[in-house]
Amino acid sequence: MDKVRVGIVGIGNMGSAHAIYLFENQIHNAELAAVCDINPKRLEWAKNRFGEKVKLFDNAEDMFSSGTVDGVIIATPHYDHPPLAIAAFDKGLHVLCEKPAGVYTKQVREMNEAAQKSNRVFSMMYNQRTNPLYQKMRDLVQSGELGEIKRTNWIITNWYRSQSYYDSGGWRATWAGEGGGVLLNQCPHNLDLWQWICGMPVRVRAFLGYGKFHDIEVEDDVTAYVEYSNGATGVFITSTGDAPGSNRFEITGDRGKLVAEDGKLTFWRLRVSERQFNREYTGGFGEPECWKCEIPITGKETAHQGITSNWINAIINGTPLLAPGQEGINGLTISNAMHLSSWTDDWVEIPFDEELFYEKLQDKIKNSTFNKKAIGDKVLDVEGTF
Repeated sequence: MDKVRVGIVGIGNMGSAHAIYLFENQIHNAELAAVCDINPKRLEWAKNRFGEKVKLFDNAEDMFSSGTVDGVIIATPHYDHPPLAIAAFDKGLHVLCEKPAGVYTKQVREMNEAAQKSNRVFSMMYNQRTNPLYQKMRDLVQSGELGEIKRTNWIITNWYRSQSYYDSGGWRATWAGEGGGVLLNQCPHNLDLWQWICGMPVRVRAFLGYGKFHDIEVEDDVTAYVEYSNGATGVFITSTGDAPGSNRFEITGDRGKLVAEDGKLTFWRLRVSERQFNREYTGGFGEPECWKCEIPITGKETAHQGITSNWINAIINGTPLLAPGQEGINGLTISNAMHLSSWTDDWVEIPFDEELFYEKLQDKIKNSTFNKKAIGDKVLDVEGTF
């Protein structure tokens, strides 16, 4: 295969952006072959934007069966990600899925099983993995230079959203339409990076505020505490109601501390590990000698185009995936555990009871009395204005 014919399922905010850079030939060895949307207005936009070269479909099944695409990018509301991916795999198509992988791990596990059986290339749109800052942070942890992790802290509150944002679509910020709030919409990237760099926690205790700062029924404020298998602890704080917000990711290890903030990475490096110093030092007051090192960050974040290009190269050349699709379940596992902890007012062990989570989520949907006051489904992010 010399060129991958790509179809986009869902040409709302992100789907439109993906379609545009593909149509403009920004991805080597890939072409935009088709787009699909159930909204006639979005298809009309696509016709005007792309002309006759791109085929239009009003349902995914027809596009998957048309023979016009080799792979698809799924950019629909969250609940549809796994069933659409499974349908694509059944037709022998490669899949690149927007975040999150799904709403609940049970359906994502089924998607992963279908991907494995299909032997097709499956990737997640975790574009933050292309950021050289987080790549370097992961390298320092995975290489052992930071030593054994003792503590992780991420305060990521610069996801501010106005009420008009939530009012822009009937599906937004509802249990039935989105399946959650800041954890499902804004933070999948952060939760993915957190586990990609630090590993998965083994239990979670979370406190969520539902509609705390907005007229919505899902969470817009989160404070969570986690524990890891080695006894390390972590705190994750996020919100869409803080202005100005913060983005500070700190990891303390046996050999120092890493801090990512304001686009910079700082390593407070201990000459002797803290545990060794603690065993050997006899002077009473004192602490290990520490050097503050500004870590040079080389390279450029390639974002969505970088993940798409990596997916295309994996299809054509067998290039290793930066964001394998099967890893999409990891960050979702953490967010599901946070929701379940909040709903049960208790600790949640990982792995958790997936049937219990699904049951609780269905109760939220069934018993919802929230009256969504949407001003219409608007596409906010087209033509690079996101």
